[in-house]
Amino acid sequence: MMSSAIKPPAPAERFTQILSVGIGGSALGPQFVAEALAPDNPPLKIRFIDNTDPAGIDHQIAQLGPELATTLVIVISKSGGTPETRNGLLEVQKAFREAGLEFAKQGVAITQENSLLDNTARIEGWLARFPMFDWVGGRTSEMSAVGLLPAALQGIDIKEMLAGAALMDEANRTTVVKNNPAALLALCWYWATDGIGSKDMVVLPYKDSLLLFSRYLQQLVMESLGKEFDLDGNRVNQGISVYGNKGSTDQHAYIQQLREGVNNFFVTFIEVLRDRPPGHDWELEPGVTCGDYLFGMLHGTRSALYANDRESISVTVQEVTPRSVGALVALYERAVGIYASLVNINAYHQPGVEAGKKAAGEVLALQKRVLAVLNEASCKEPVEPLTLEEVADRCHASEDIEMIFKIIAHMAANDRAIIAEGSCGSPRSIKVFLGECNVDELYA
Repeated sequence: MMSSAIKPPAPAERFTQILSVGIGGSALGPQFVAEALAPDNPPLKIRFIDNTDPAGIDHQIAQLGPELATTLVIVISKSGGTPETRNGLLEVQKAFREAGLEFAKQGVAITQENSLLDNTARIEGWLARFPMFDWVGGRTSEMSAVGLLPAALQGIDIKEMLAGAALMDEANRTTVVKNNPAALLALCWYWATDGIGSKDMVVLPYKDSLLLFSRYLQQLVMESLGKEFDLDGNRVNQGISVYGNKGSTDQHAYIQQLREGVNNFFVTFIEVLRDRPPGHDWELEPGVTCGDYLFGMLHGTRSALYANDRESISVTVQEVTPRSVGALVALYERAVGIYASLVNINAYHQPGVEAGKKAAGEVLALQKRVLAVLNEASCKEPVEPLTLEEVADRCHASEDIEMIFKIIAHMAANDRAIIAEGSCGSPRSIKVFLGECNVDELYA
């Protein structure tokens, strides 16, 4: 196993932790599988940096404490240029430097060959590099190195995961629809939503280990099916909204609305037949176990919803194992592809995500212009506090004045700008300047 073949720098004898740095499909699949299948005492425990939230990153690194020296860092990004992943990597590398550790001796990259990340890892001499292929999107990457490497390091049987996925794929190749699980599931979605996403999908797994399944499916379904145009260029605004938590927790959360409120959903019950490993169950009262209560809650809720004309789908597995989880992943990946064909859209691109990334880049570019204007005004003697309108005018961006206000409010909250007059509660009253003049930055 890799944890015994590759070691951290001396004097440590073995890795003890995994820190996975990725976002979206590079995190949601591995998180789901870790929650579902990792043993109680895995050979390597895993943590995730899956956002560009500084406080969240600090928390994950702080939780590692001295074990940072025995942490294997897996950085996952197909292009190597995803900003959130890059930021997480830079923050982790800073933590390594401050701890006197050499990051390259503990870093692993999963990325496309010759990407920015791949080249960086090769040049810096990281421990290992694993390939991602161009045709594999993040949300369909769980059965690639993206999901299999961290799973294997946690002691999860990835061969069984692949075997389960292969069995499901074989079942989904039949052209007899009633015998094709993915086709049946996709047709259920089409029926429930009128083929236009008219209802939401509520995913209710009745098993704690499947808690994150709804989050995983949220990206898989919504990013794949949420499209403005069909394959013929017609504006269709397709998609199915997905949410959920777990049973029977949800019965104390929102089942009340599902049964008696607005009928704008269909439920997917995920039923797991085996409660505990054989020989470990016991009766709370004569003839009734804890698992019997969970079973009763599932089928009671299903019946109660049906009695009020609320639609549901039931997916049943024998138990939560690497084989059944691999089969579930394959089932939903194929169902998404079939549904996309039914409604004539491309399930495998994400122009809306790319538009969001482009817009974020434009905000950061505007922030640099705001900083330059404030820097120039702050270098004057005396310092020249500027109004919001003056900043916008000097940035030649009067149409972006609201965004400029947001930028200034964010900088002020983080002590990177000083509001000399007024408050953010009254934007037009504020006058702002930078706390320090940075001539080098201004003329760089």
